[in-house]
Amino acid sequence: MHMKVYPFKIPKPINEHLIVQVDKEPIFYNRLHQHEEIQISHIINGSGKLLVGDSVHPFSKGDIFVIGGNLPHVFKSVLNEQDAHMITVFFTSRSFGADFFKLPYFNEFKTFFRNATAGFKVETNQKKIAQQLVKLSSQNKLKRFILFLELLDELGRANTQTLSRFVYSKSLSSNEGERLQIVFDFVLKNFHQPISLEQIAKMAYMTPNAFCRFFKQRTNKTFFQYLIELRVAHACQLLSSNKELNINEVADLSGFNSISNFNKKFKKIKGVTPTHYQQSLSF
Repeated sequence: MHMKVYPFKIPKPINEHLIVQVDKEPIFYNRLHQHEEIQISHIINGSGKLLVGDSVHPFSKGDIFVIGGNLPHVFKSVLNEQDAHMITVFFTSRSFGADFFKLPYFNEFKTFFRNATAGFKVETNQKKIAQQLVKLSSQNKLKRFILFLELLDELGRANTQTLSRFVYSKSLSSNEGERLQIVFDFVLKNFHQPISLEQIAKMAYMTPNAFCRFFKQRTNKTFFQYLIELRVAHACQLLSSNKELNINEVADLSGFNSISNFNKKFKKIKGVTPTHYQQSLSF
């Protein structure tokens, strides 16, 4: 089985200190990858699932995410009539010199850098931060730099939700990253169907035992824990976006083979049953 390998480590231009990238495509780059830079992303349009570190989160229009350096992630978009559209700023803590952010002027940024390690979603002040990002993308050198510092200040003060509960202490090698990329890519396309350990280990060119160890060390979860969390995250998206679907249909579309199994796993992760979860959403 020969699969196209996409780069897992994505290098950025060397002489650029602050990179602003605008993505406007039918879908976002949909392969698990990592880069040294911290990434600040504003979703102008589009929705789907964000896999980051050991966790799965929904993303939709208006969301703002900060993803730490070398934190593996992928935005898996749902194909819509309109293009997916995102503005992203990339930089490292050394972009402006090794000691720049250590200057006493920037003590306030410590919270930002600490929170960025595991990634976070911005929960307050999204409108103002989104405007700053849009404005920043249209400015040149000095103005852009000043706006960037204001943006970090704003992000450091916002309420945030941590994205990844586990950060792998070592940077993944390209070989490890590419194996995980194949695994996550397959799982994202096929989580609604039965997936066996033998099948997934074979895709990573490993024995089932070796694969279990490999996966657990790098995500702090067993493969099946991860798979169930992905299925439950998908079920939550279905429950919150589609009132017409009944619980049986949601279970089936999310890859659960029985309603009792679905109820049990859902409650374990979310603390409530799927029915209660659906009722608590105000449509």
